[in-house]
Amino acid sequence: MKNKSLAIIQGTLVGLAATPFVHAAGSDVLKIGLVGCGGRGRGAVINALDNTATKNLKLTAIADAFDHVLKNSLELFKNEKPEQCDVPQEQMFSGIDAGRELIERSDVDVVLLCEPPGVRTRNILAAAQAGKHIFAEKPVATDPVGVRIVMEAAEVAEQKGKVLVVGHHLRYEDKHIIPIKMLHDGVLGDLLYMRAYFNTGGLWTRPRKEGETEMYHQLNNWYYFNWLSGDHICEQHVHDIDVMNWMAGDSHPIRANGMGGRQSRIGKEFGEIFDHHTVEYIYDDEVRGFSYCRQVNNTWGAFSEHATCTNGTLDIDGHGRSILKLNGKSPQVWERNHDGHQIEMDVMFDAIINGKALNMGKMGAIATQTAILGRMATYTGQEIAWDAAMNSTHDLFPKEMTWDADPGPKPGPDGIYPCAIPGRTNLADWGIGSGSGNRRRRQ
Repeated sequence: MKNKSLAIIQGTLVGLAATPFVHAAGSDVLKIGLVGCGGRGRGAVINALDNTATKNLKLTAIADAFDHVLKNSLELFKNEKPEQCDVPQEQMFSGIDAGRELIERSDVDVVLLCEPPGVRTRNILAAAQAGKHIFAEKPVATDPVGVRIVMEAAEVAEQKGKVLVVGHHLRYEDKHIIPIKMLHDGVLGDLLYMRAYFNTGGLWTRPRKEGETEMYHQLNNWYYFNWLSGDHICEQHVHDIDVMNWMAGDSHPIRANGMGGRQSRIGKEFGEIFDHHTVEYIYDDEVRGFSYCRQVNNTWGAFSEHATCTNGTLDIDGHGRSILKLNGKSPQVWERNHDGHQIEMDVMFDAIINGKALNMGKMGAIATQTAILGRMATYTGQEIAWDAAMNSTHDLFPKEMTWDADPGPKPGPDGIYPCAIPGRTNLADWGIGSGSGNRRRRQ
């Protein structure tokens, strides 16, 4: 196993030769734009405005597909941060392409991209090309084509000297950074295997309204459609999957196999995604990472990552404590003293105003692709190689983005959306090797 630490705060904040950040128009006030005004987007704005590097910043533009969400969020920001919220009517963008409009028509310096992941992908590239500093929530894509787009965006941002942060907040918490560095330094001996869990109950649903188009319905229920969320293995479990990659020397698996399905969450309101996945990731030295995620009510919950080594173990509770147990010695414990959601904004704005290089685009893309690899394995029932998945032509994004356009998935005669069936969905349907195009056939 590669013995290198990826403590982001220490390892990527390298000073640039450039002078500290100055606003293009001559003002030292940083202008922030938010794309995606849901719960995570609202939280990201508050974290950004509360950053410890500078208070000389304002929210000046917001965008969301849905006008009522946009307006409700603006009222929240005005109430919570009245001195730092200055969004004129002409800088409020709503509609299906609101994010792109904000990027192209506003003069913000920093964009916070918190829209559904499938839409986020192309906005990351657009923001990089427009010369914005970027915070992009995870995951950064929902298919391999999208992952490659984000890889390109990371290169563009680096060339332009712009900061690009991806919302893997666990990488900023001491309870992860310190013991994982000890793991990389060989304190626990050789890494034998890893485990990661994201087991929860079910999430929200929004009933279909009379007269709404299929595109409107799917954007309003984005979590349950692969082109928008990537399934919950990608949308949420990517946190733990990224930590496994981090534990494995910031590597990525070379192949994966797994199983999953839709057993308890079946109905018109639940789209096409699975409710459970189990994946075995195999890294280049045959170290295994075992990934478990589930969204089923009244079941055992867990959000954690674990490493078993020749001389001891490391157990990390995502929102709790970390315990390192070295054989024959008393355990070492780290509490979760600070929330990484805030720290990542502190680090980001420190990099922006002090001209430090910070680009997590490639790391975020690799974490996302690892989750997508797992989804490919569980949906097909096959073992899939990293290179084959990474080079796949699998592209879930609709050919057209209008409210009347065809988003792809369609409900059956009973109103229930078909899901993948392992053993029937073959690799060609996923753009791997020769086959029938780049959209998965729905059984």
